[in-house]
Amino acid sequence: MTDEKHRGAPPLLKTRELMEGFARRRIRTRGAEINLAVAGNGPPLLLLHGNPLTLVSWHKIAPSLARDFTVVAADLRGYGDSSKPEGGPDHAGYSFRAMAEDNLEVMRELGFERFALAGHDRGGRVAFRLALDHPEAVERVAILDIVPTHRVLSQVTLGWALESYHWFFMAQKYPFPETLICADLDFYMRYKLNKTGVGLEIFTPEAMAEYIRCATPEQIHAVCEDYRATVTVDYSMDSADFGKKTIACPVLVIWGSNSHCGRHFGPLEDWAPWAPDLRGFAIPTGHYPAEHRPDLVYPAFWDFFQGREPETPS
Repeated sequence: MTDEKHRGAPPLLKTRELMEGFARRRIRTRGAEINLAVAGNGPPLLLLHGNPLTLVSWHKIAPSLARDFTVVAADLRGYGDSSKPEGGPDHAGYSFRAMAEDNLEVMRELGFERFALAGHDRGGRVAFRLALDHPEAVERVAILDIVPTHRVLSQVTLGWALESYHWFFMAQKYPFPETLICADLDFYMRYKLNKTGVGLEIFTPEAMAEYIRCATPEQIHAVCEDYRATVTVDYSMDSADFGKKTIACPVLVIWGSNSHCGRHFGPLEDWAPWAPDLRGFAIPTGHYPAEHRPDLVYPAFWDFFQGREPETPS
C-alpha cells in the first residue's frame, strides 16, 4: 500500500545496528584510502557526511534508501576510518576538490560513471565542488544545512561567527588548535555536537560512541587541515568560479530552521547564483537533519532522487 505521507516512498525502516545491511569496503584513490559502506541494487547514490561525523551519520536513512538505490556512504579523507594523508604546505590535500576527486574515483571504481549525490555540512561542500567540477558525473545533488563557502566567508556576520567559531579556530597554524582540542577529546566532541535547542539526545548511543572512537589526534589534525584549506585554497577557487560556473544538475537544499544556517542565512537566495535548477525548504531541526529528523529527510531524498519534486513539510 502506498504511504501517502511519503508520496510513494516505502516507510522508514527501524534498524537495530549502525548501517544495517551494508558491506564495508576500502578503495585506494590517487591521494587517500577511502572507507565506505555499500548496499542496494538500484541507481547509485553517494552520501557524504560532515564534521565531526563519519559515514554512520546516515544510519537512520541509508538502509531505507538502499531498498531503491545502490547507496554508497563514504568517510571523507581524514575522517572516520579513511586514511589521513598530509595536507601539504598549502593544505590543498584537504581541499574540497581533493575530497571530491577521492569520491569520483571511488564511484568509478564501483562501476558508476554517473550518480546522484547528497552531502551534509563538509560533505555538502565536497558535493558542491564535485558537481561543479564534474557535471558529467553528477545527476542530482542534495545539500543539507549549509550555504556556499564563498557566501559564508565573503559576508561574515557576528551571529554566525559566534556560532561557527571553529571555522577560524581550527584554521589557525599547527599545532595550536590540535593541542587545545586534544587535551580533552571527549569534552570537545560532546560540546561540538550539542547544538542550540537540539541537544545530544538526537544521537543514538551507538552513533555517539562511533564519533568519539574516531576522534583521534590524527583525525583532529586532518580536520584542522580541512578548515585551513577552506579559508585559503577553497575560498580562492570559489571566488574564481563565482559568477562564471554553475551546477548543471537539479539541486535540493534542506536546512534546519533552528540551525546556524537557518538563523543567519537565506539558503535559497544564497544558493541561487550557483544553482539555476534549485528547490528546497527548512525543516524543524538543527544542524544534524538526518540524525534528528530522518522522517523528513528520507522522503524528501526519496522523491528528489526518483526525479519527483519533494513536498515542503507542513
